[in-house]
Amino acid sequence: MYVPGAMLALCLSCFLNGNVFGYEYGEEYSDPYYNEITNGEHQQRATQIPCQSQDVSRWDKLFIMLEDSQMRQNMLLQQSEDMVKVEMNALWKELQKLSSNNNKACIQALENTCKCIKEQINLKLDRAIEQLREALDKFQAQNNEMFQQLLQFSRSQATRLTKLESNVLQGVGLTHVAMKSLPTYPKEEEASSADSGNLERALIATAADLQRVHAQLALFQRATAQHYLPSGCEMALLFPMRSKHIFAEVTPSKSFSLQSFTICMWAKVTQSLNRTVLFSYGTRRNPQELQLVLARHSVLLTVGGETHLVESHSLVTDGQWAYFCGAWSSDKGLATLWVNGQRVASVVGVAKGYILPADGFILLGQEHSRLGNYKNLDSSVAFTGKMTGVNMWDYMLEAGRIKEYAKQDGSCDNRGNVIGWGVSVIIPHGGAQYVN
Repeated sequence: MYVPGAMLALCLSCFLNGNVFGYEYGEEYSDPYYNEITNGEHQQRATQIPCQSQDVSRWDKLFIMLEDSQMRQNMLLQQSEDMVKVEMNALWKELQKLSSNNNKACIQALENTCKCIKEQINLKLDRAIEQLREALDKFQAQNNEMFQQLLQFSRSQATRLTKLESNVLQGVGLTHVAMKSLPTYPKEEEASSADSGNLERALIATAADLQRVHAQLALFQRATAQHYLPSGCEMALLFPMRSKHIFAEVTPSKSFSLQSFTICMWAKVTQSLNRTVLFSYGTRRNPQELQLVLARHSVLLTVGGETHLVESHSLVTDGQWAYFCGAWSSDKGLATLWVNGQRVASVVGVAKGYILPADGFILLGQEHSRLGNYKNLDSSVAFTGKMTGVNMWDYMLEAGRIKEYAKQDGSCDNRGNVIGWGVSVIIPHGGAQYVN
């Protein structure tokens, strides 16, 4: 085990004696011809033993002592580390105990403080509730007193009124006697009668004022009803009079070759005659391909000519806004009429399988003539009044959407894809114009 140490001791002893690996340094080293090879004495010296066994054992002991001291040092270090670990564990356990005790103490302190706060809050709440109860009791007592006074006052007034009525029924003489007897009442009764008379006069004057205000409000409502625009619309088309020159021309946003549609608009007709046109689409071949028409108090929808007619009666009132819708589908020939969000007519088999032709003309408030120009229009079918929110879709709207659009709170924001109010081009002609 200690061979390296012995070898190192051997080498050191040989170095100290001047012999390293069999070479001697002595007298030959001073000779100038020391490099010469000799066969006798030099070889004998080289074969001599460099060190004695006594020196080797001494160095071995020295290195053994060094290694023993190092091992002892390592053992001491390990022991010290173990002791430190034991002490640290003990300290850690004590700290844990202390922390647990402190937590319990903190929790107990918090519970005590919370209890104190709750008690204070409860005391304050109890005081506030008592004060409120006292105030309510006082208020109730005051109200009871006032109610009793009013009851007494009303009873006294009722007795006096009955006496006066009886005196009036008995005759003029008795009324004079009653009037003469009035000054003989005590002063308190005279004051109360005077107060009651003032109160009655004030009530009568207030009632008269309320009646006047109510009448003025009714007039104001009727006046504003004539001018307001429904559905949040900011403008409307005004048709001031019935004339063959007054109408509006519409340019659709897409092709008019349709197999289904829904037309909706707000309209307030000044006077509906036997035939008053709201919406009309026609071609040179058939100027009445599609029409939404008013007839006195009725609403009519025609598809493909007058033979395909849907009608509903007693729904139109002159001078009032109404929401009119007409819908049709070529698949089953279903045609429906809607007024103010309510379905008023539904007919199956109307122009079933028919397709509305394209390249026609759309007019509001008028219909095309058979000549196909605007010079031979009929003034008897012209519309007078206002229109707004004119929209058209290339499909049948659902009932829920029509009911929603019929509300007077923003249906102008919902625009059709064939005709969109505020998007499609609508040009007024003659005296027709846009108004706010």
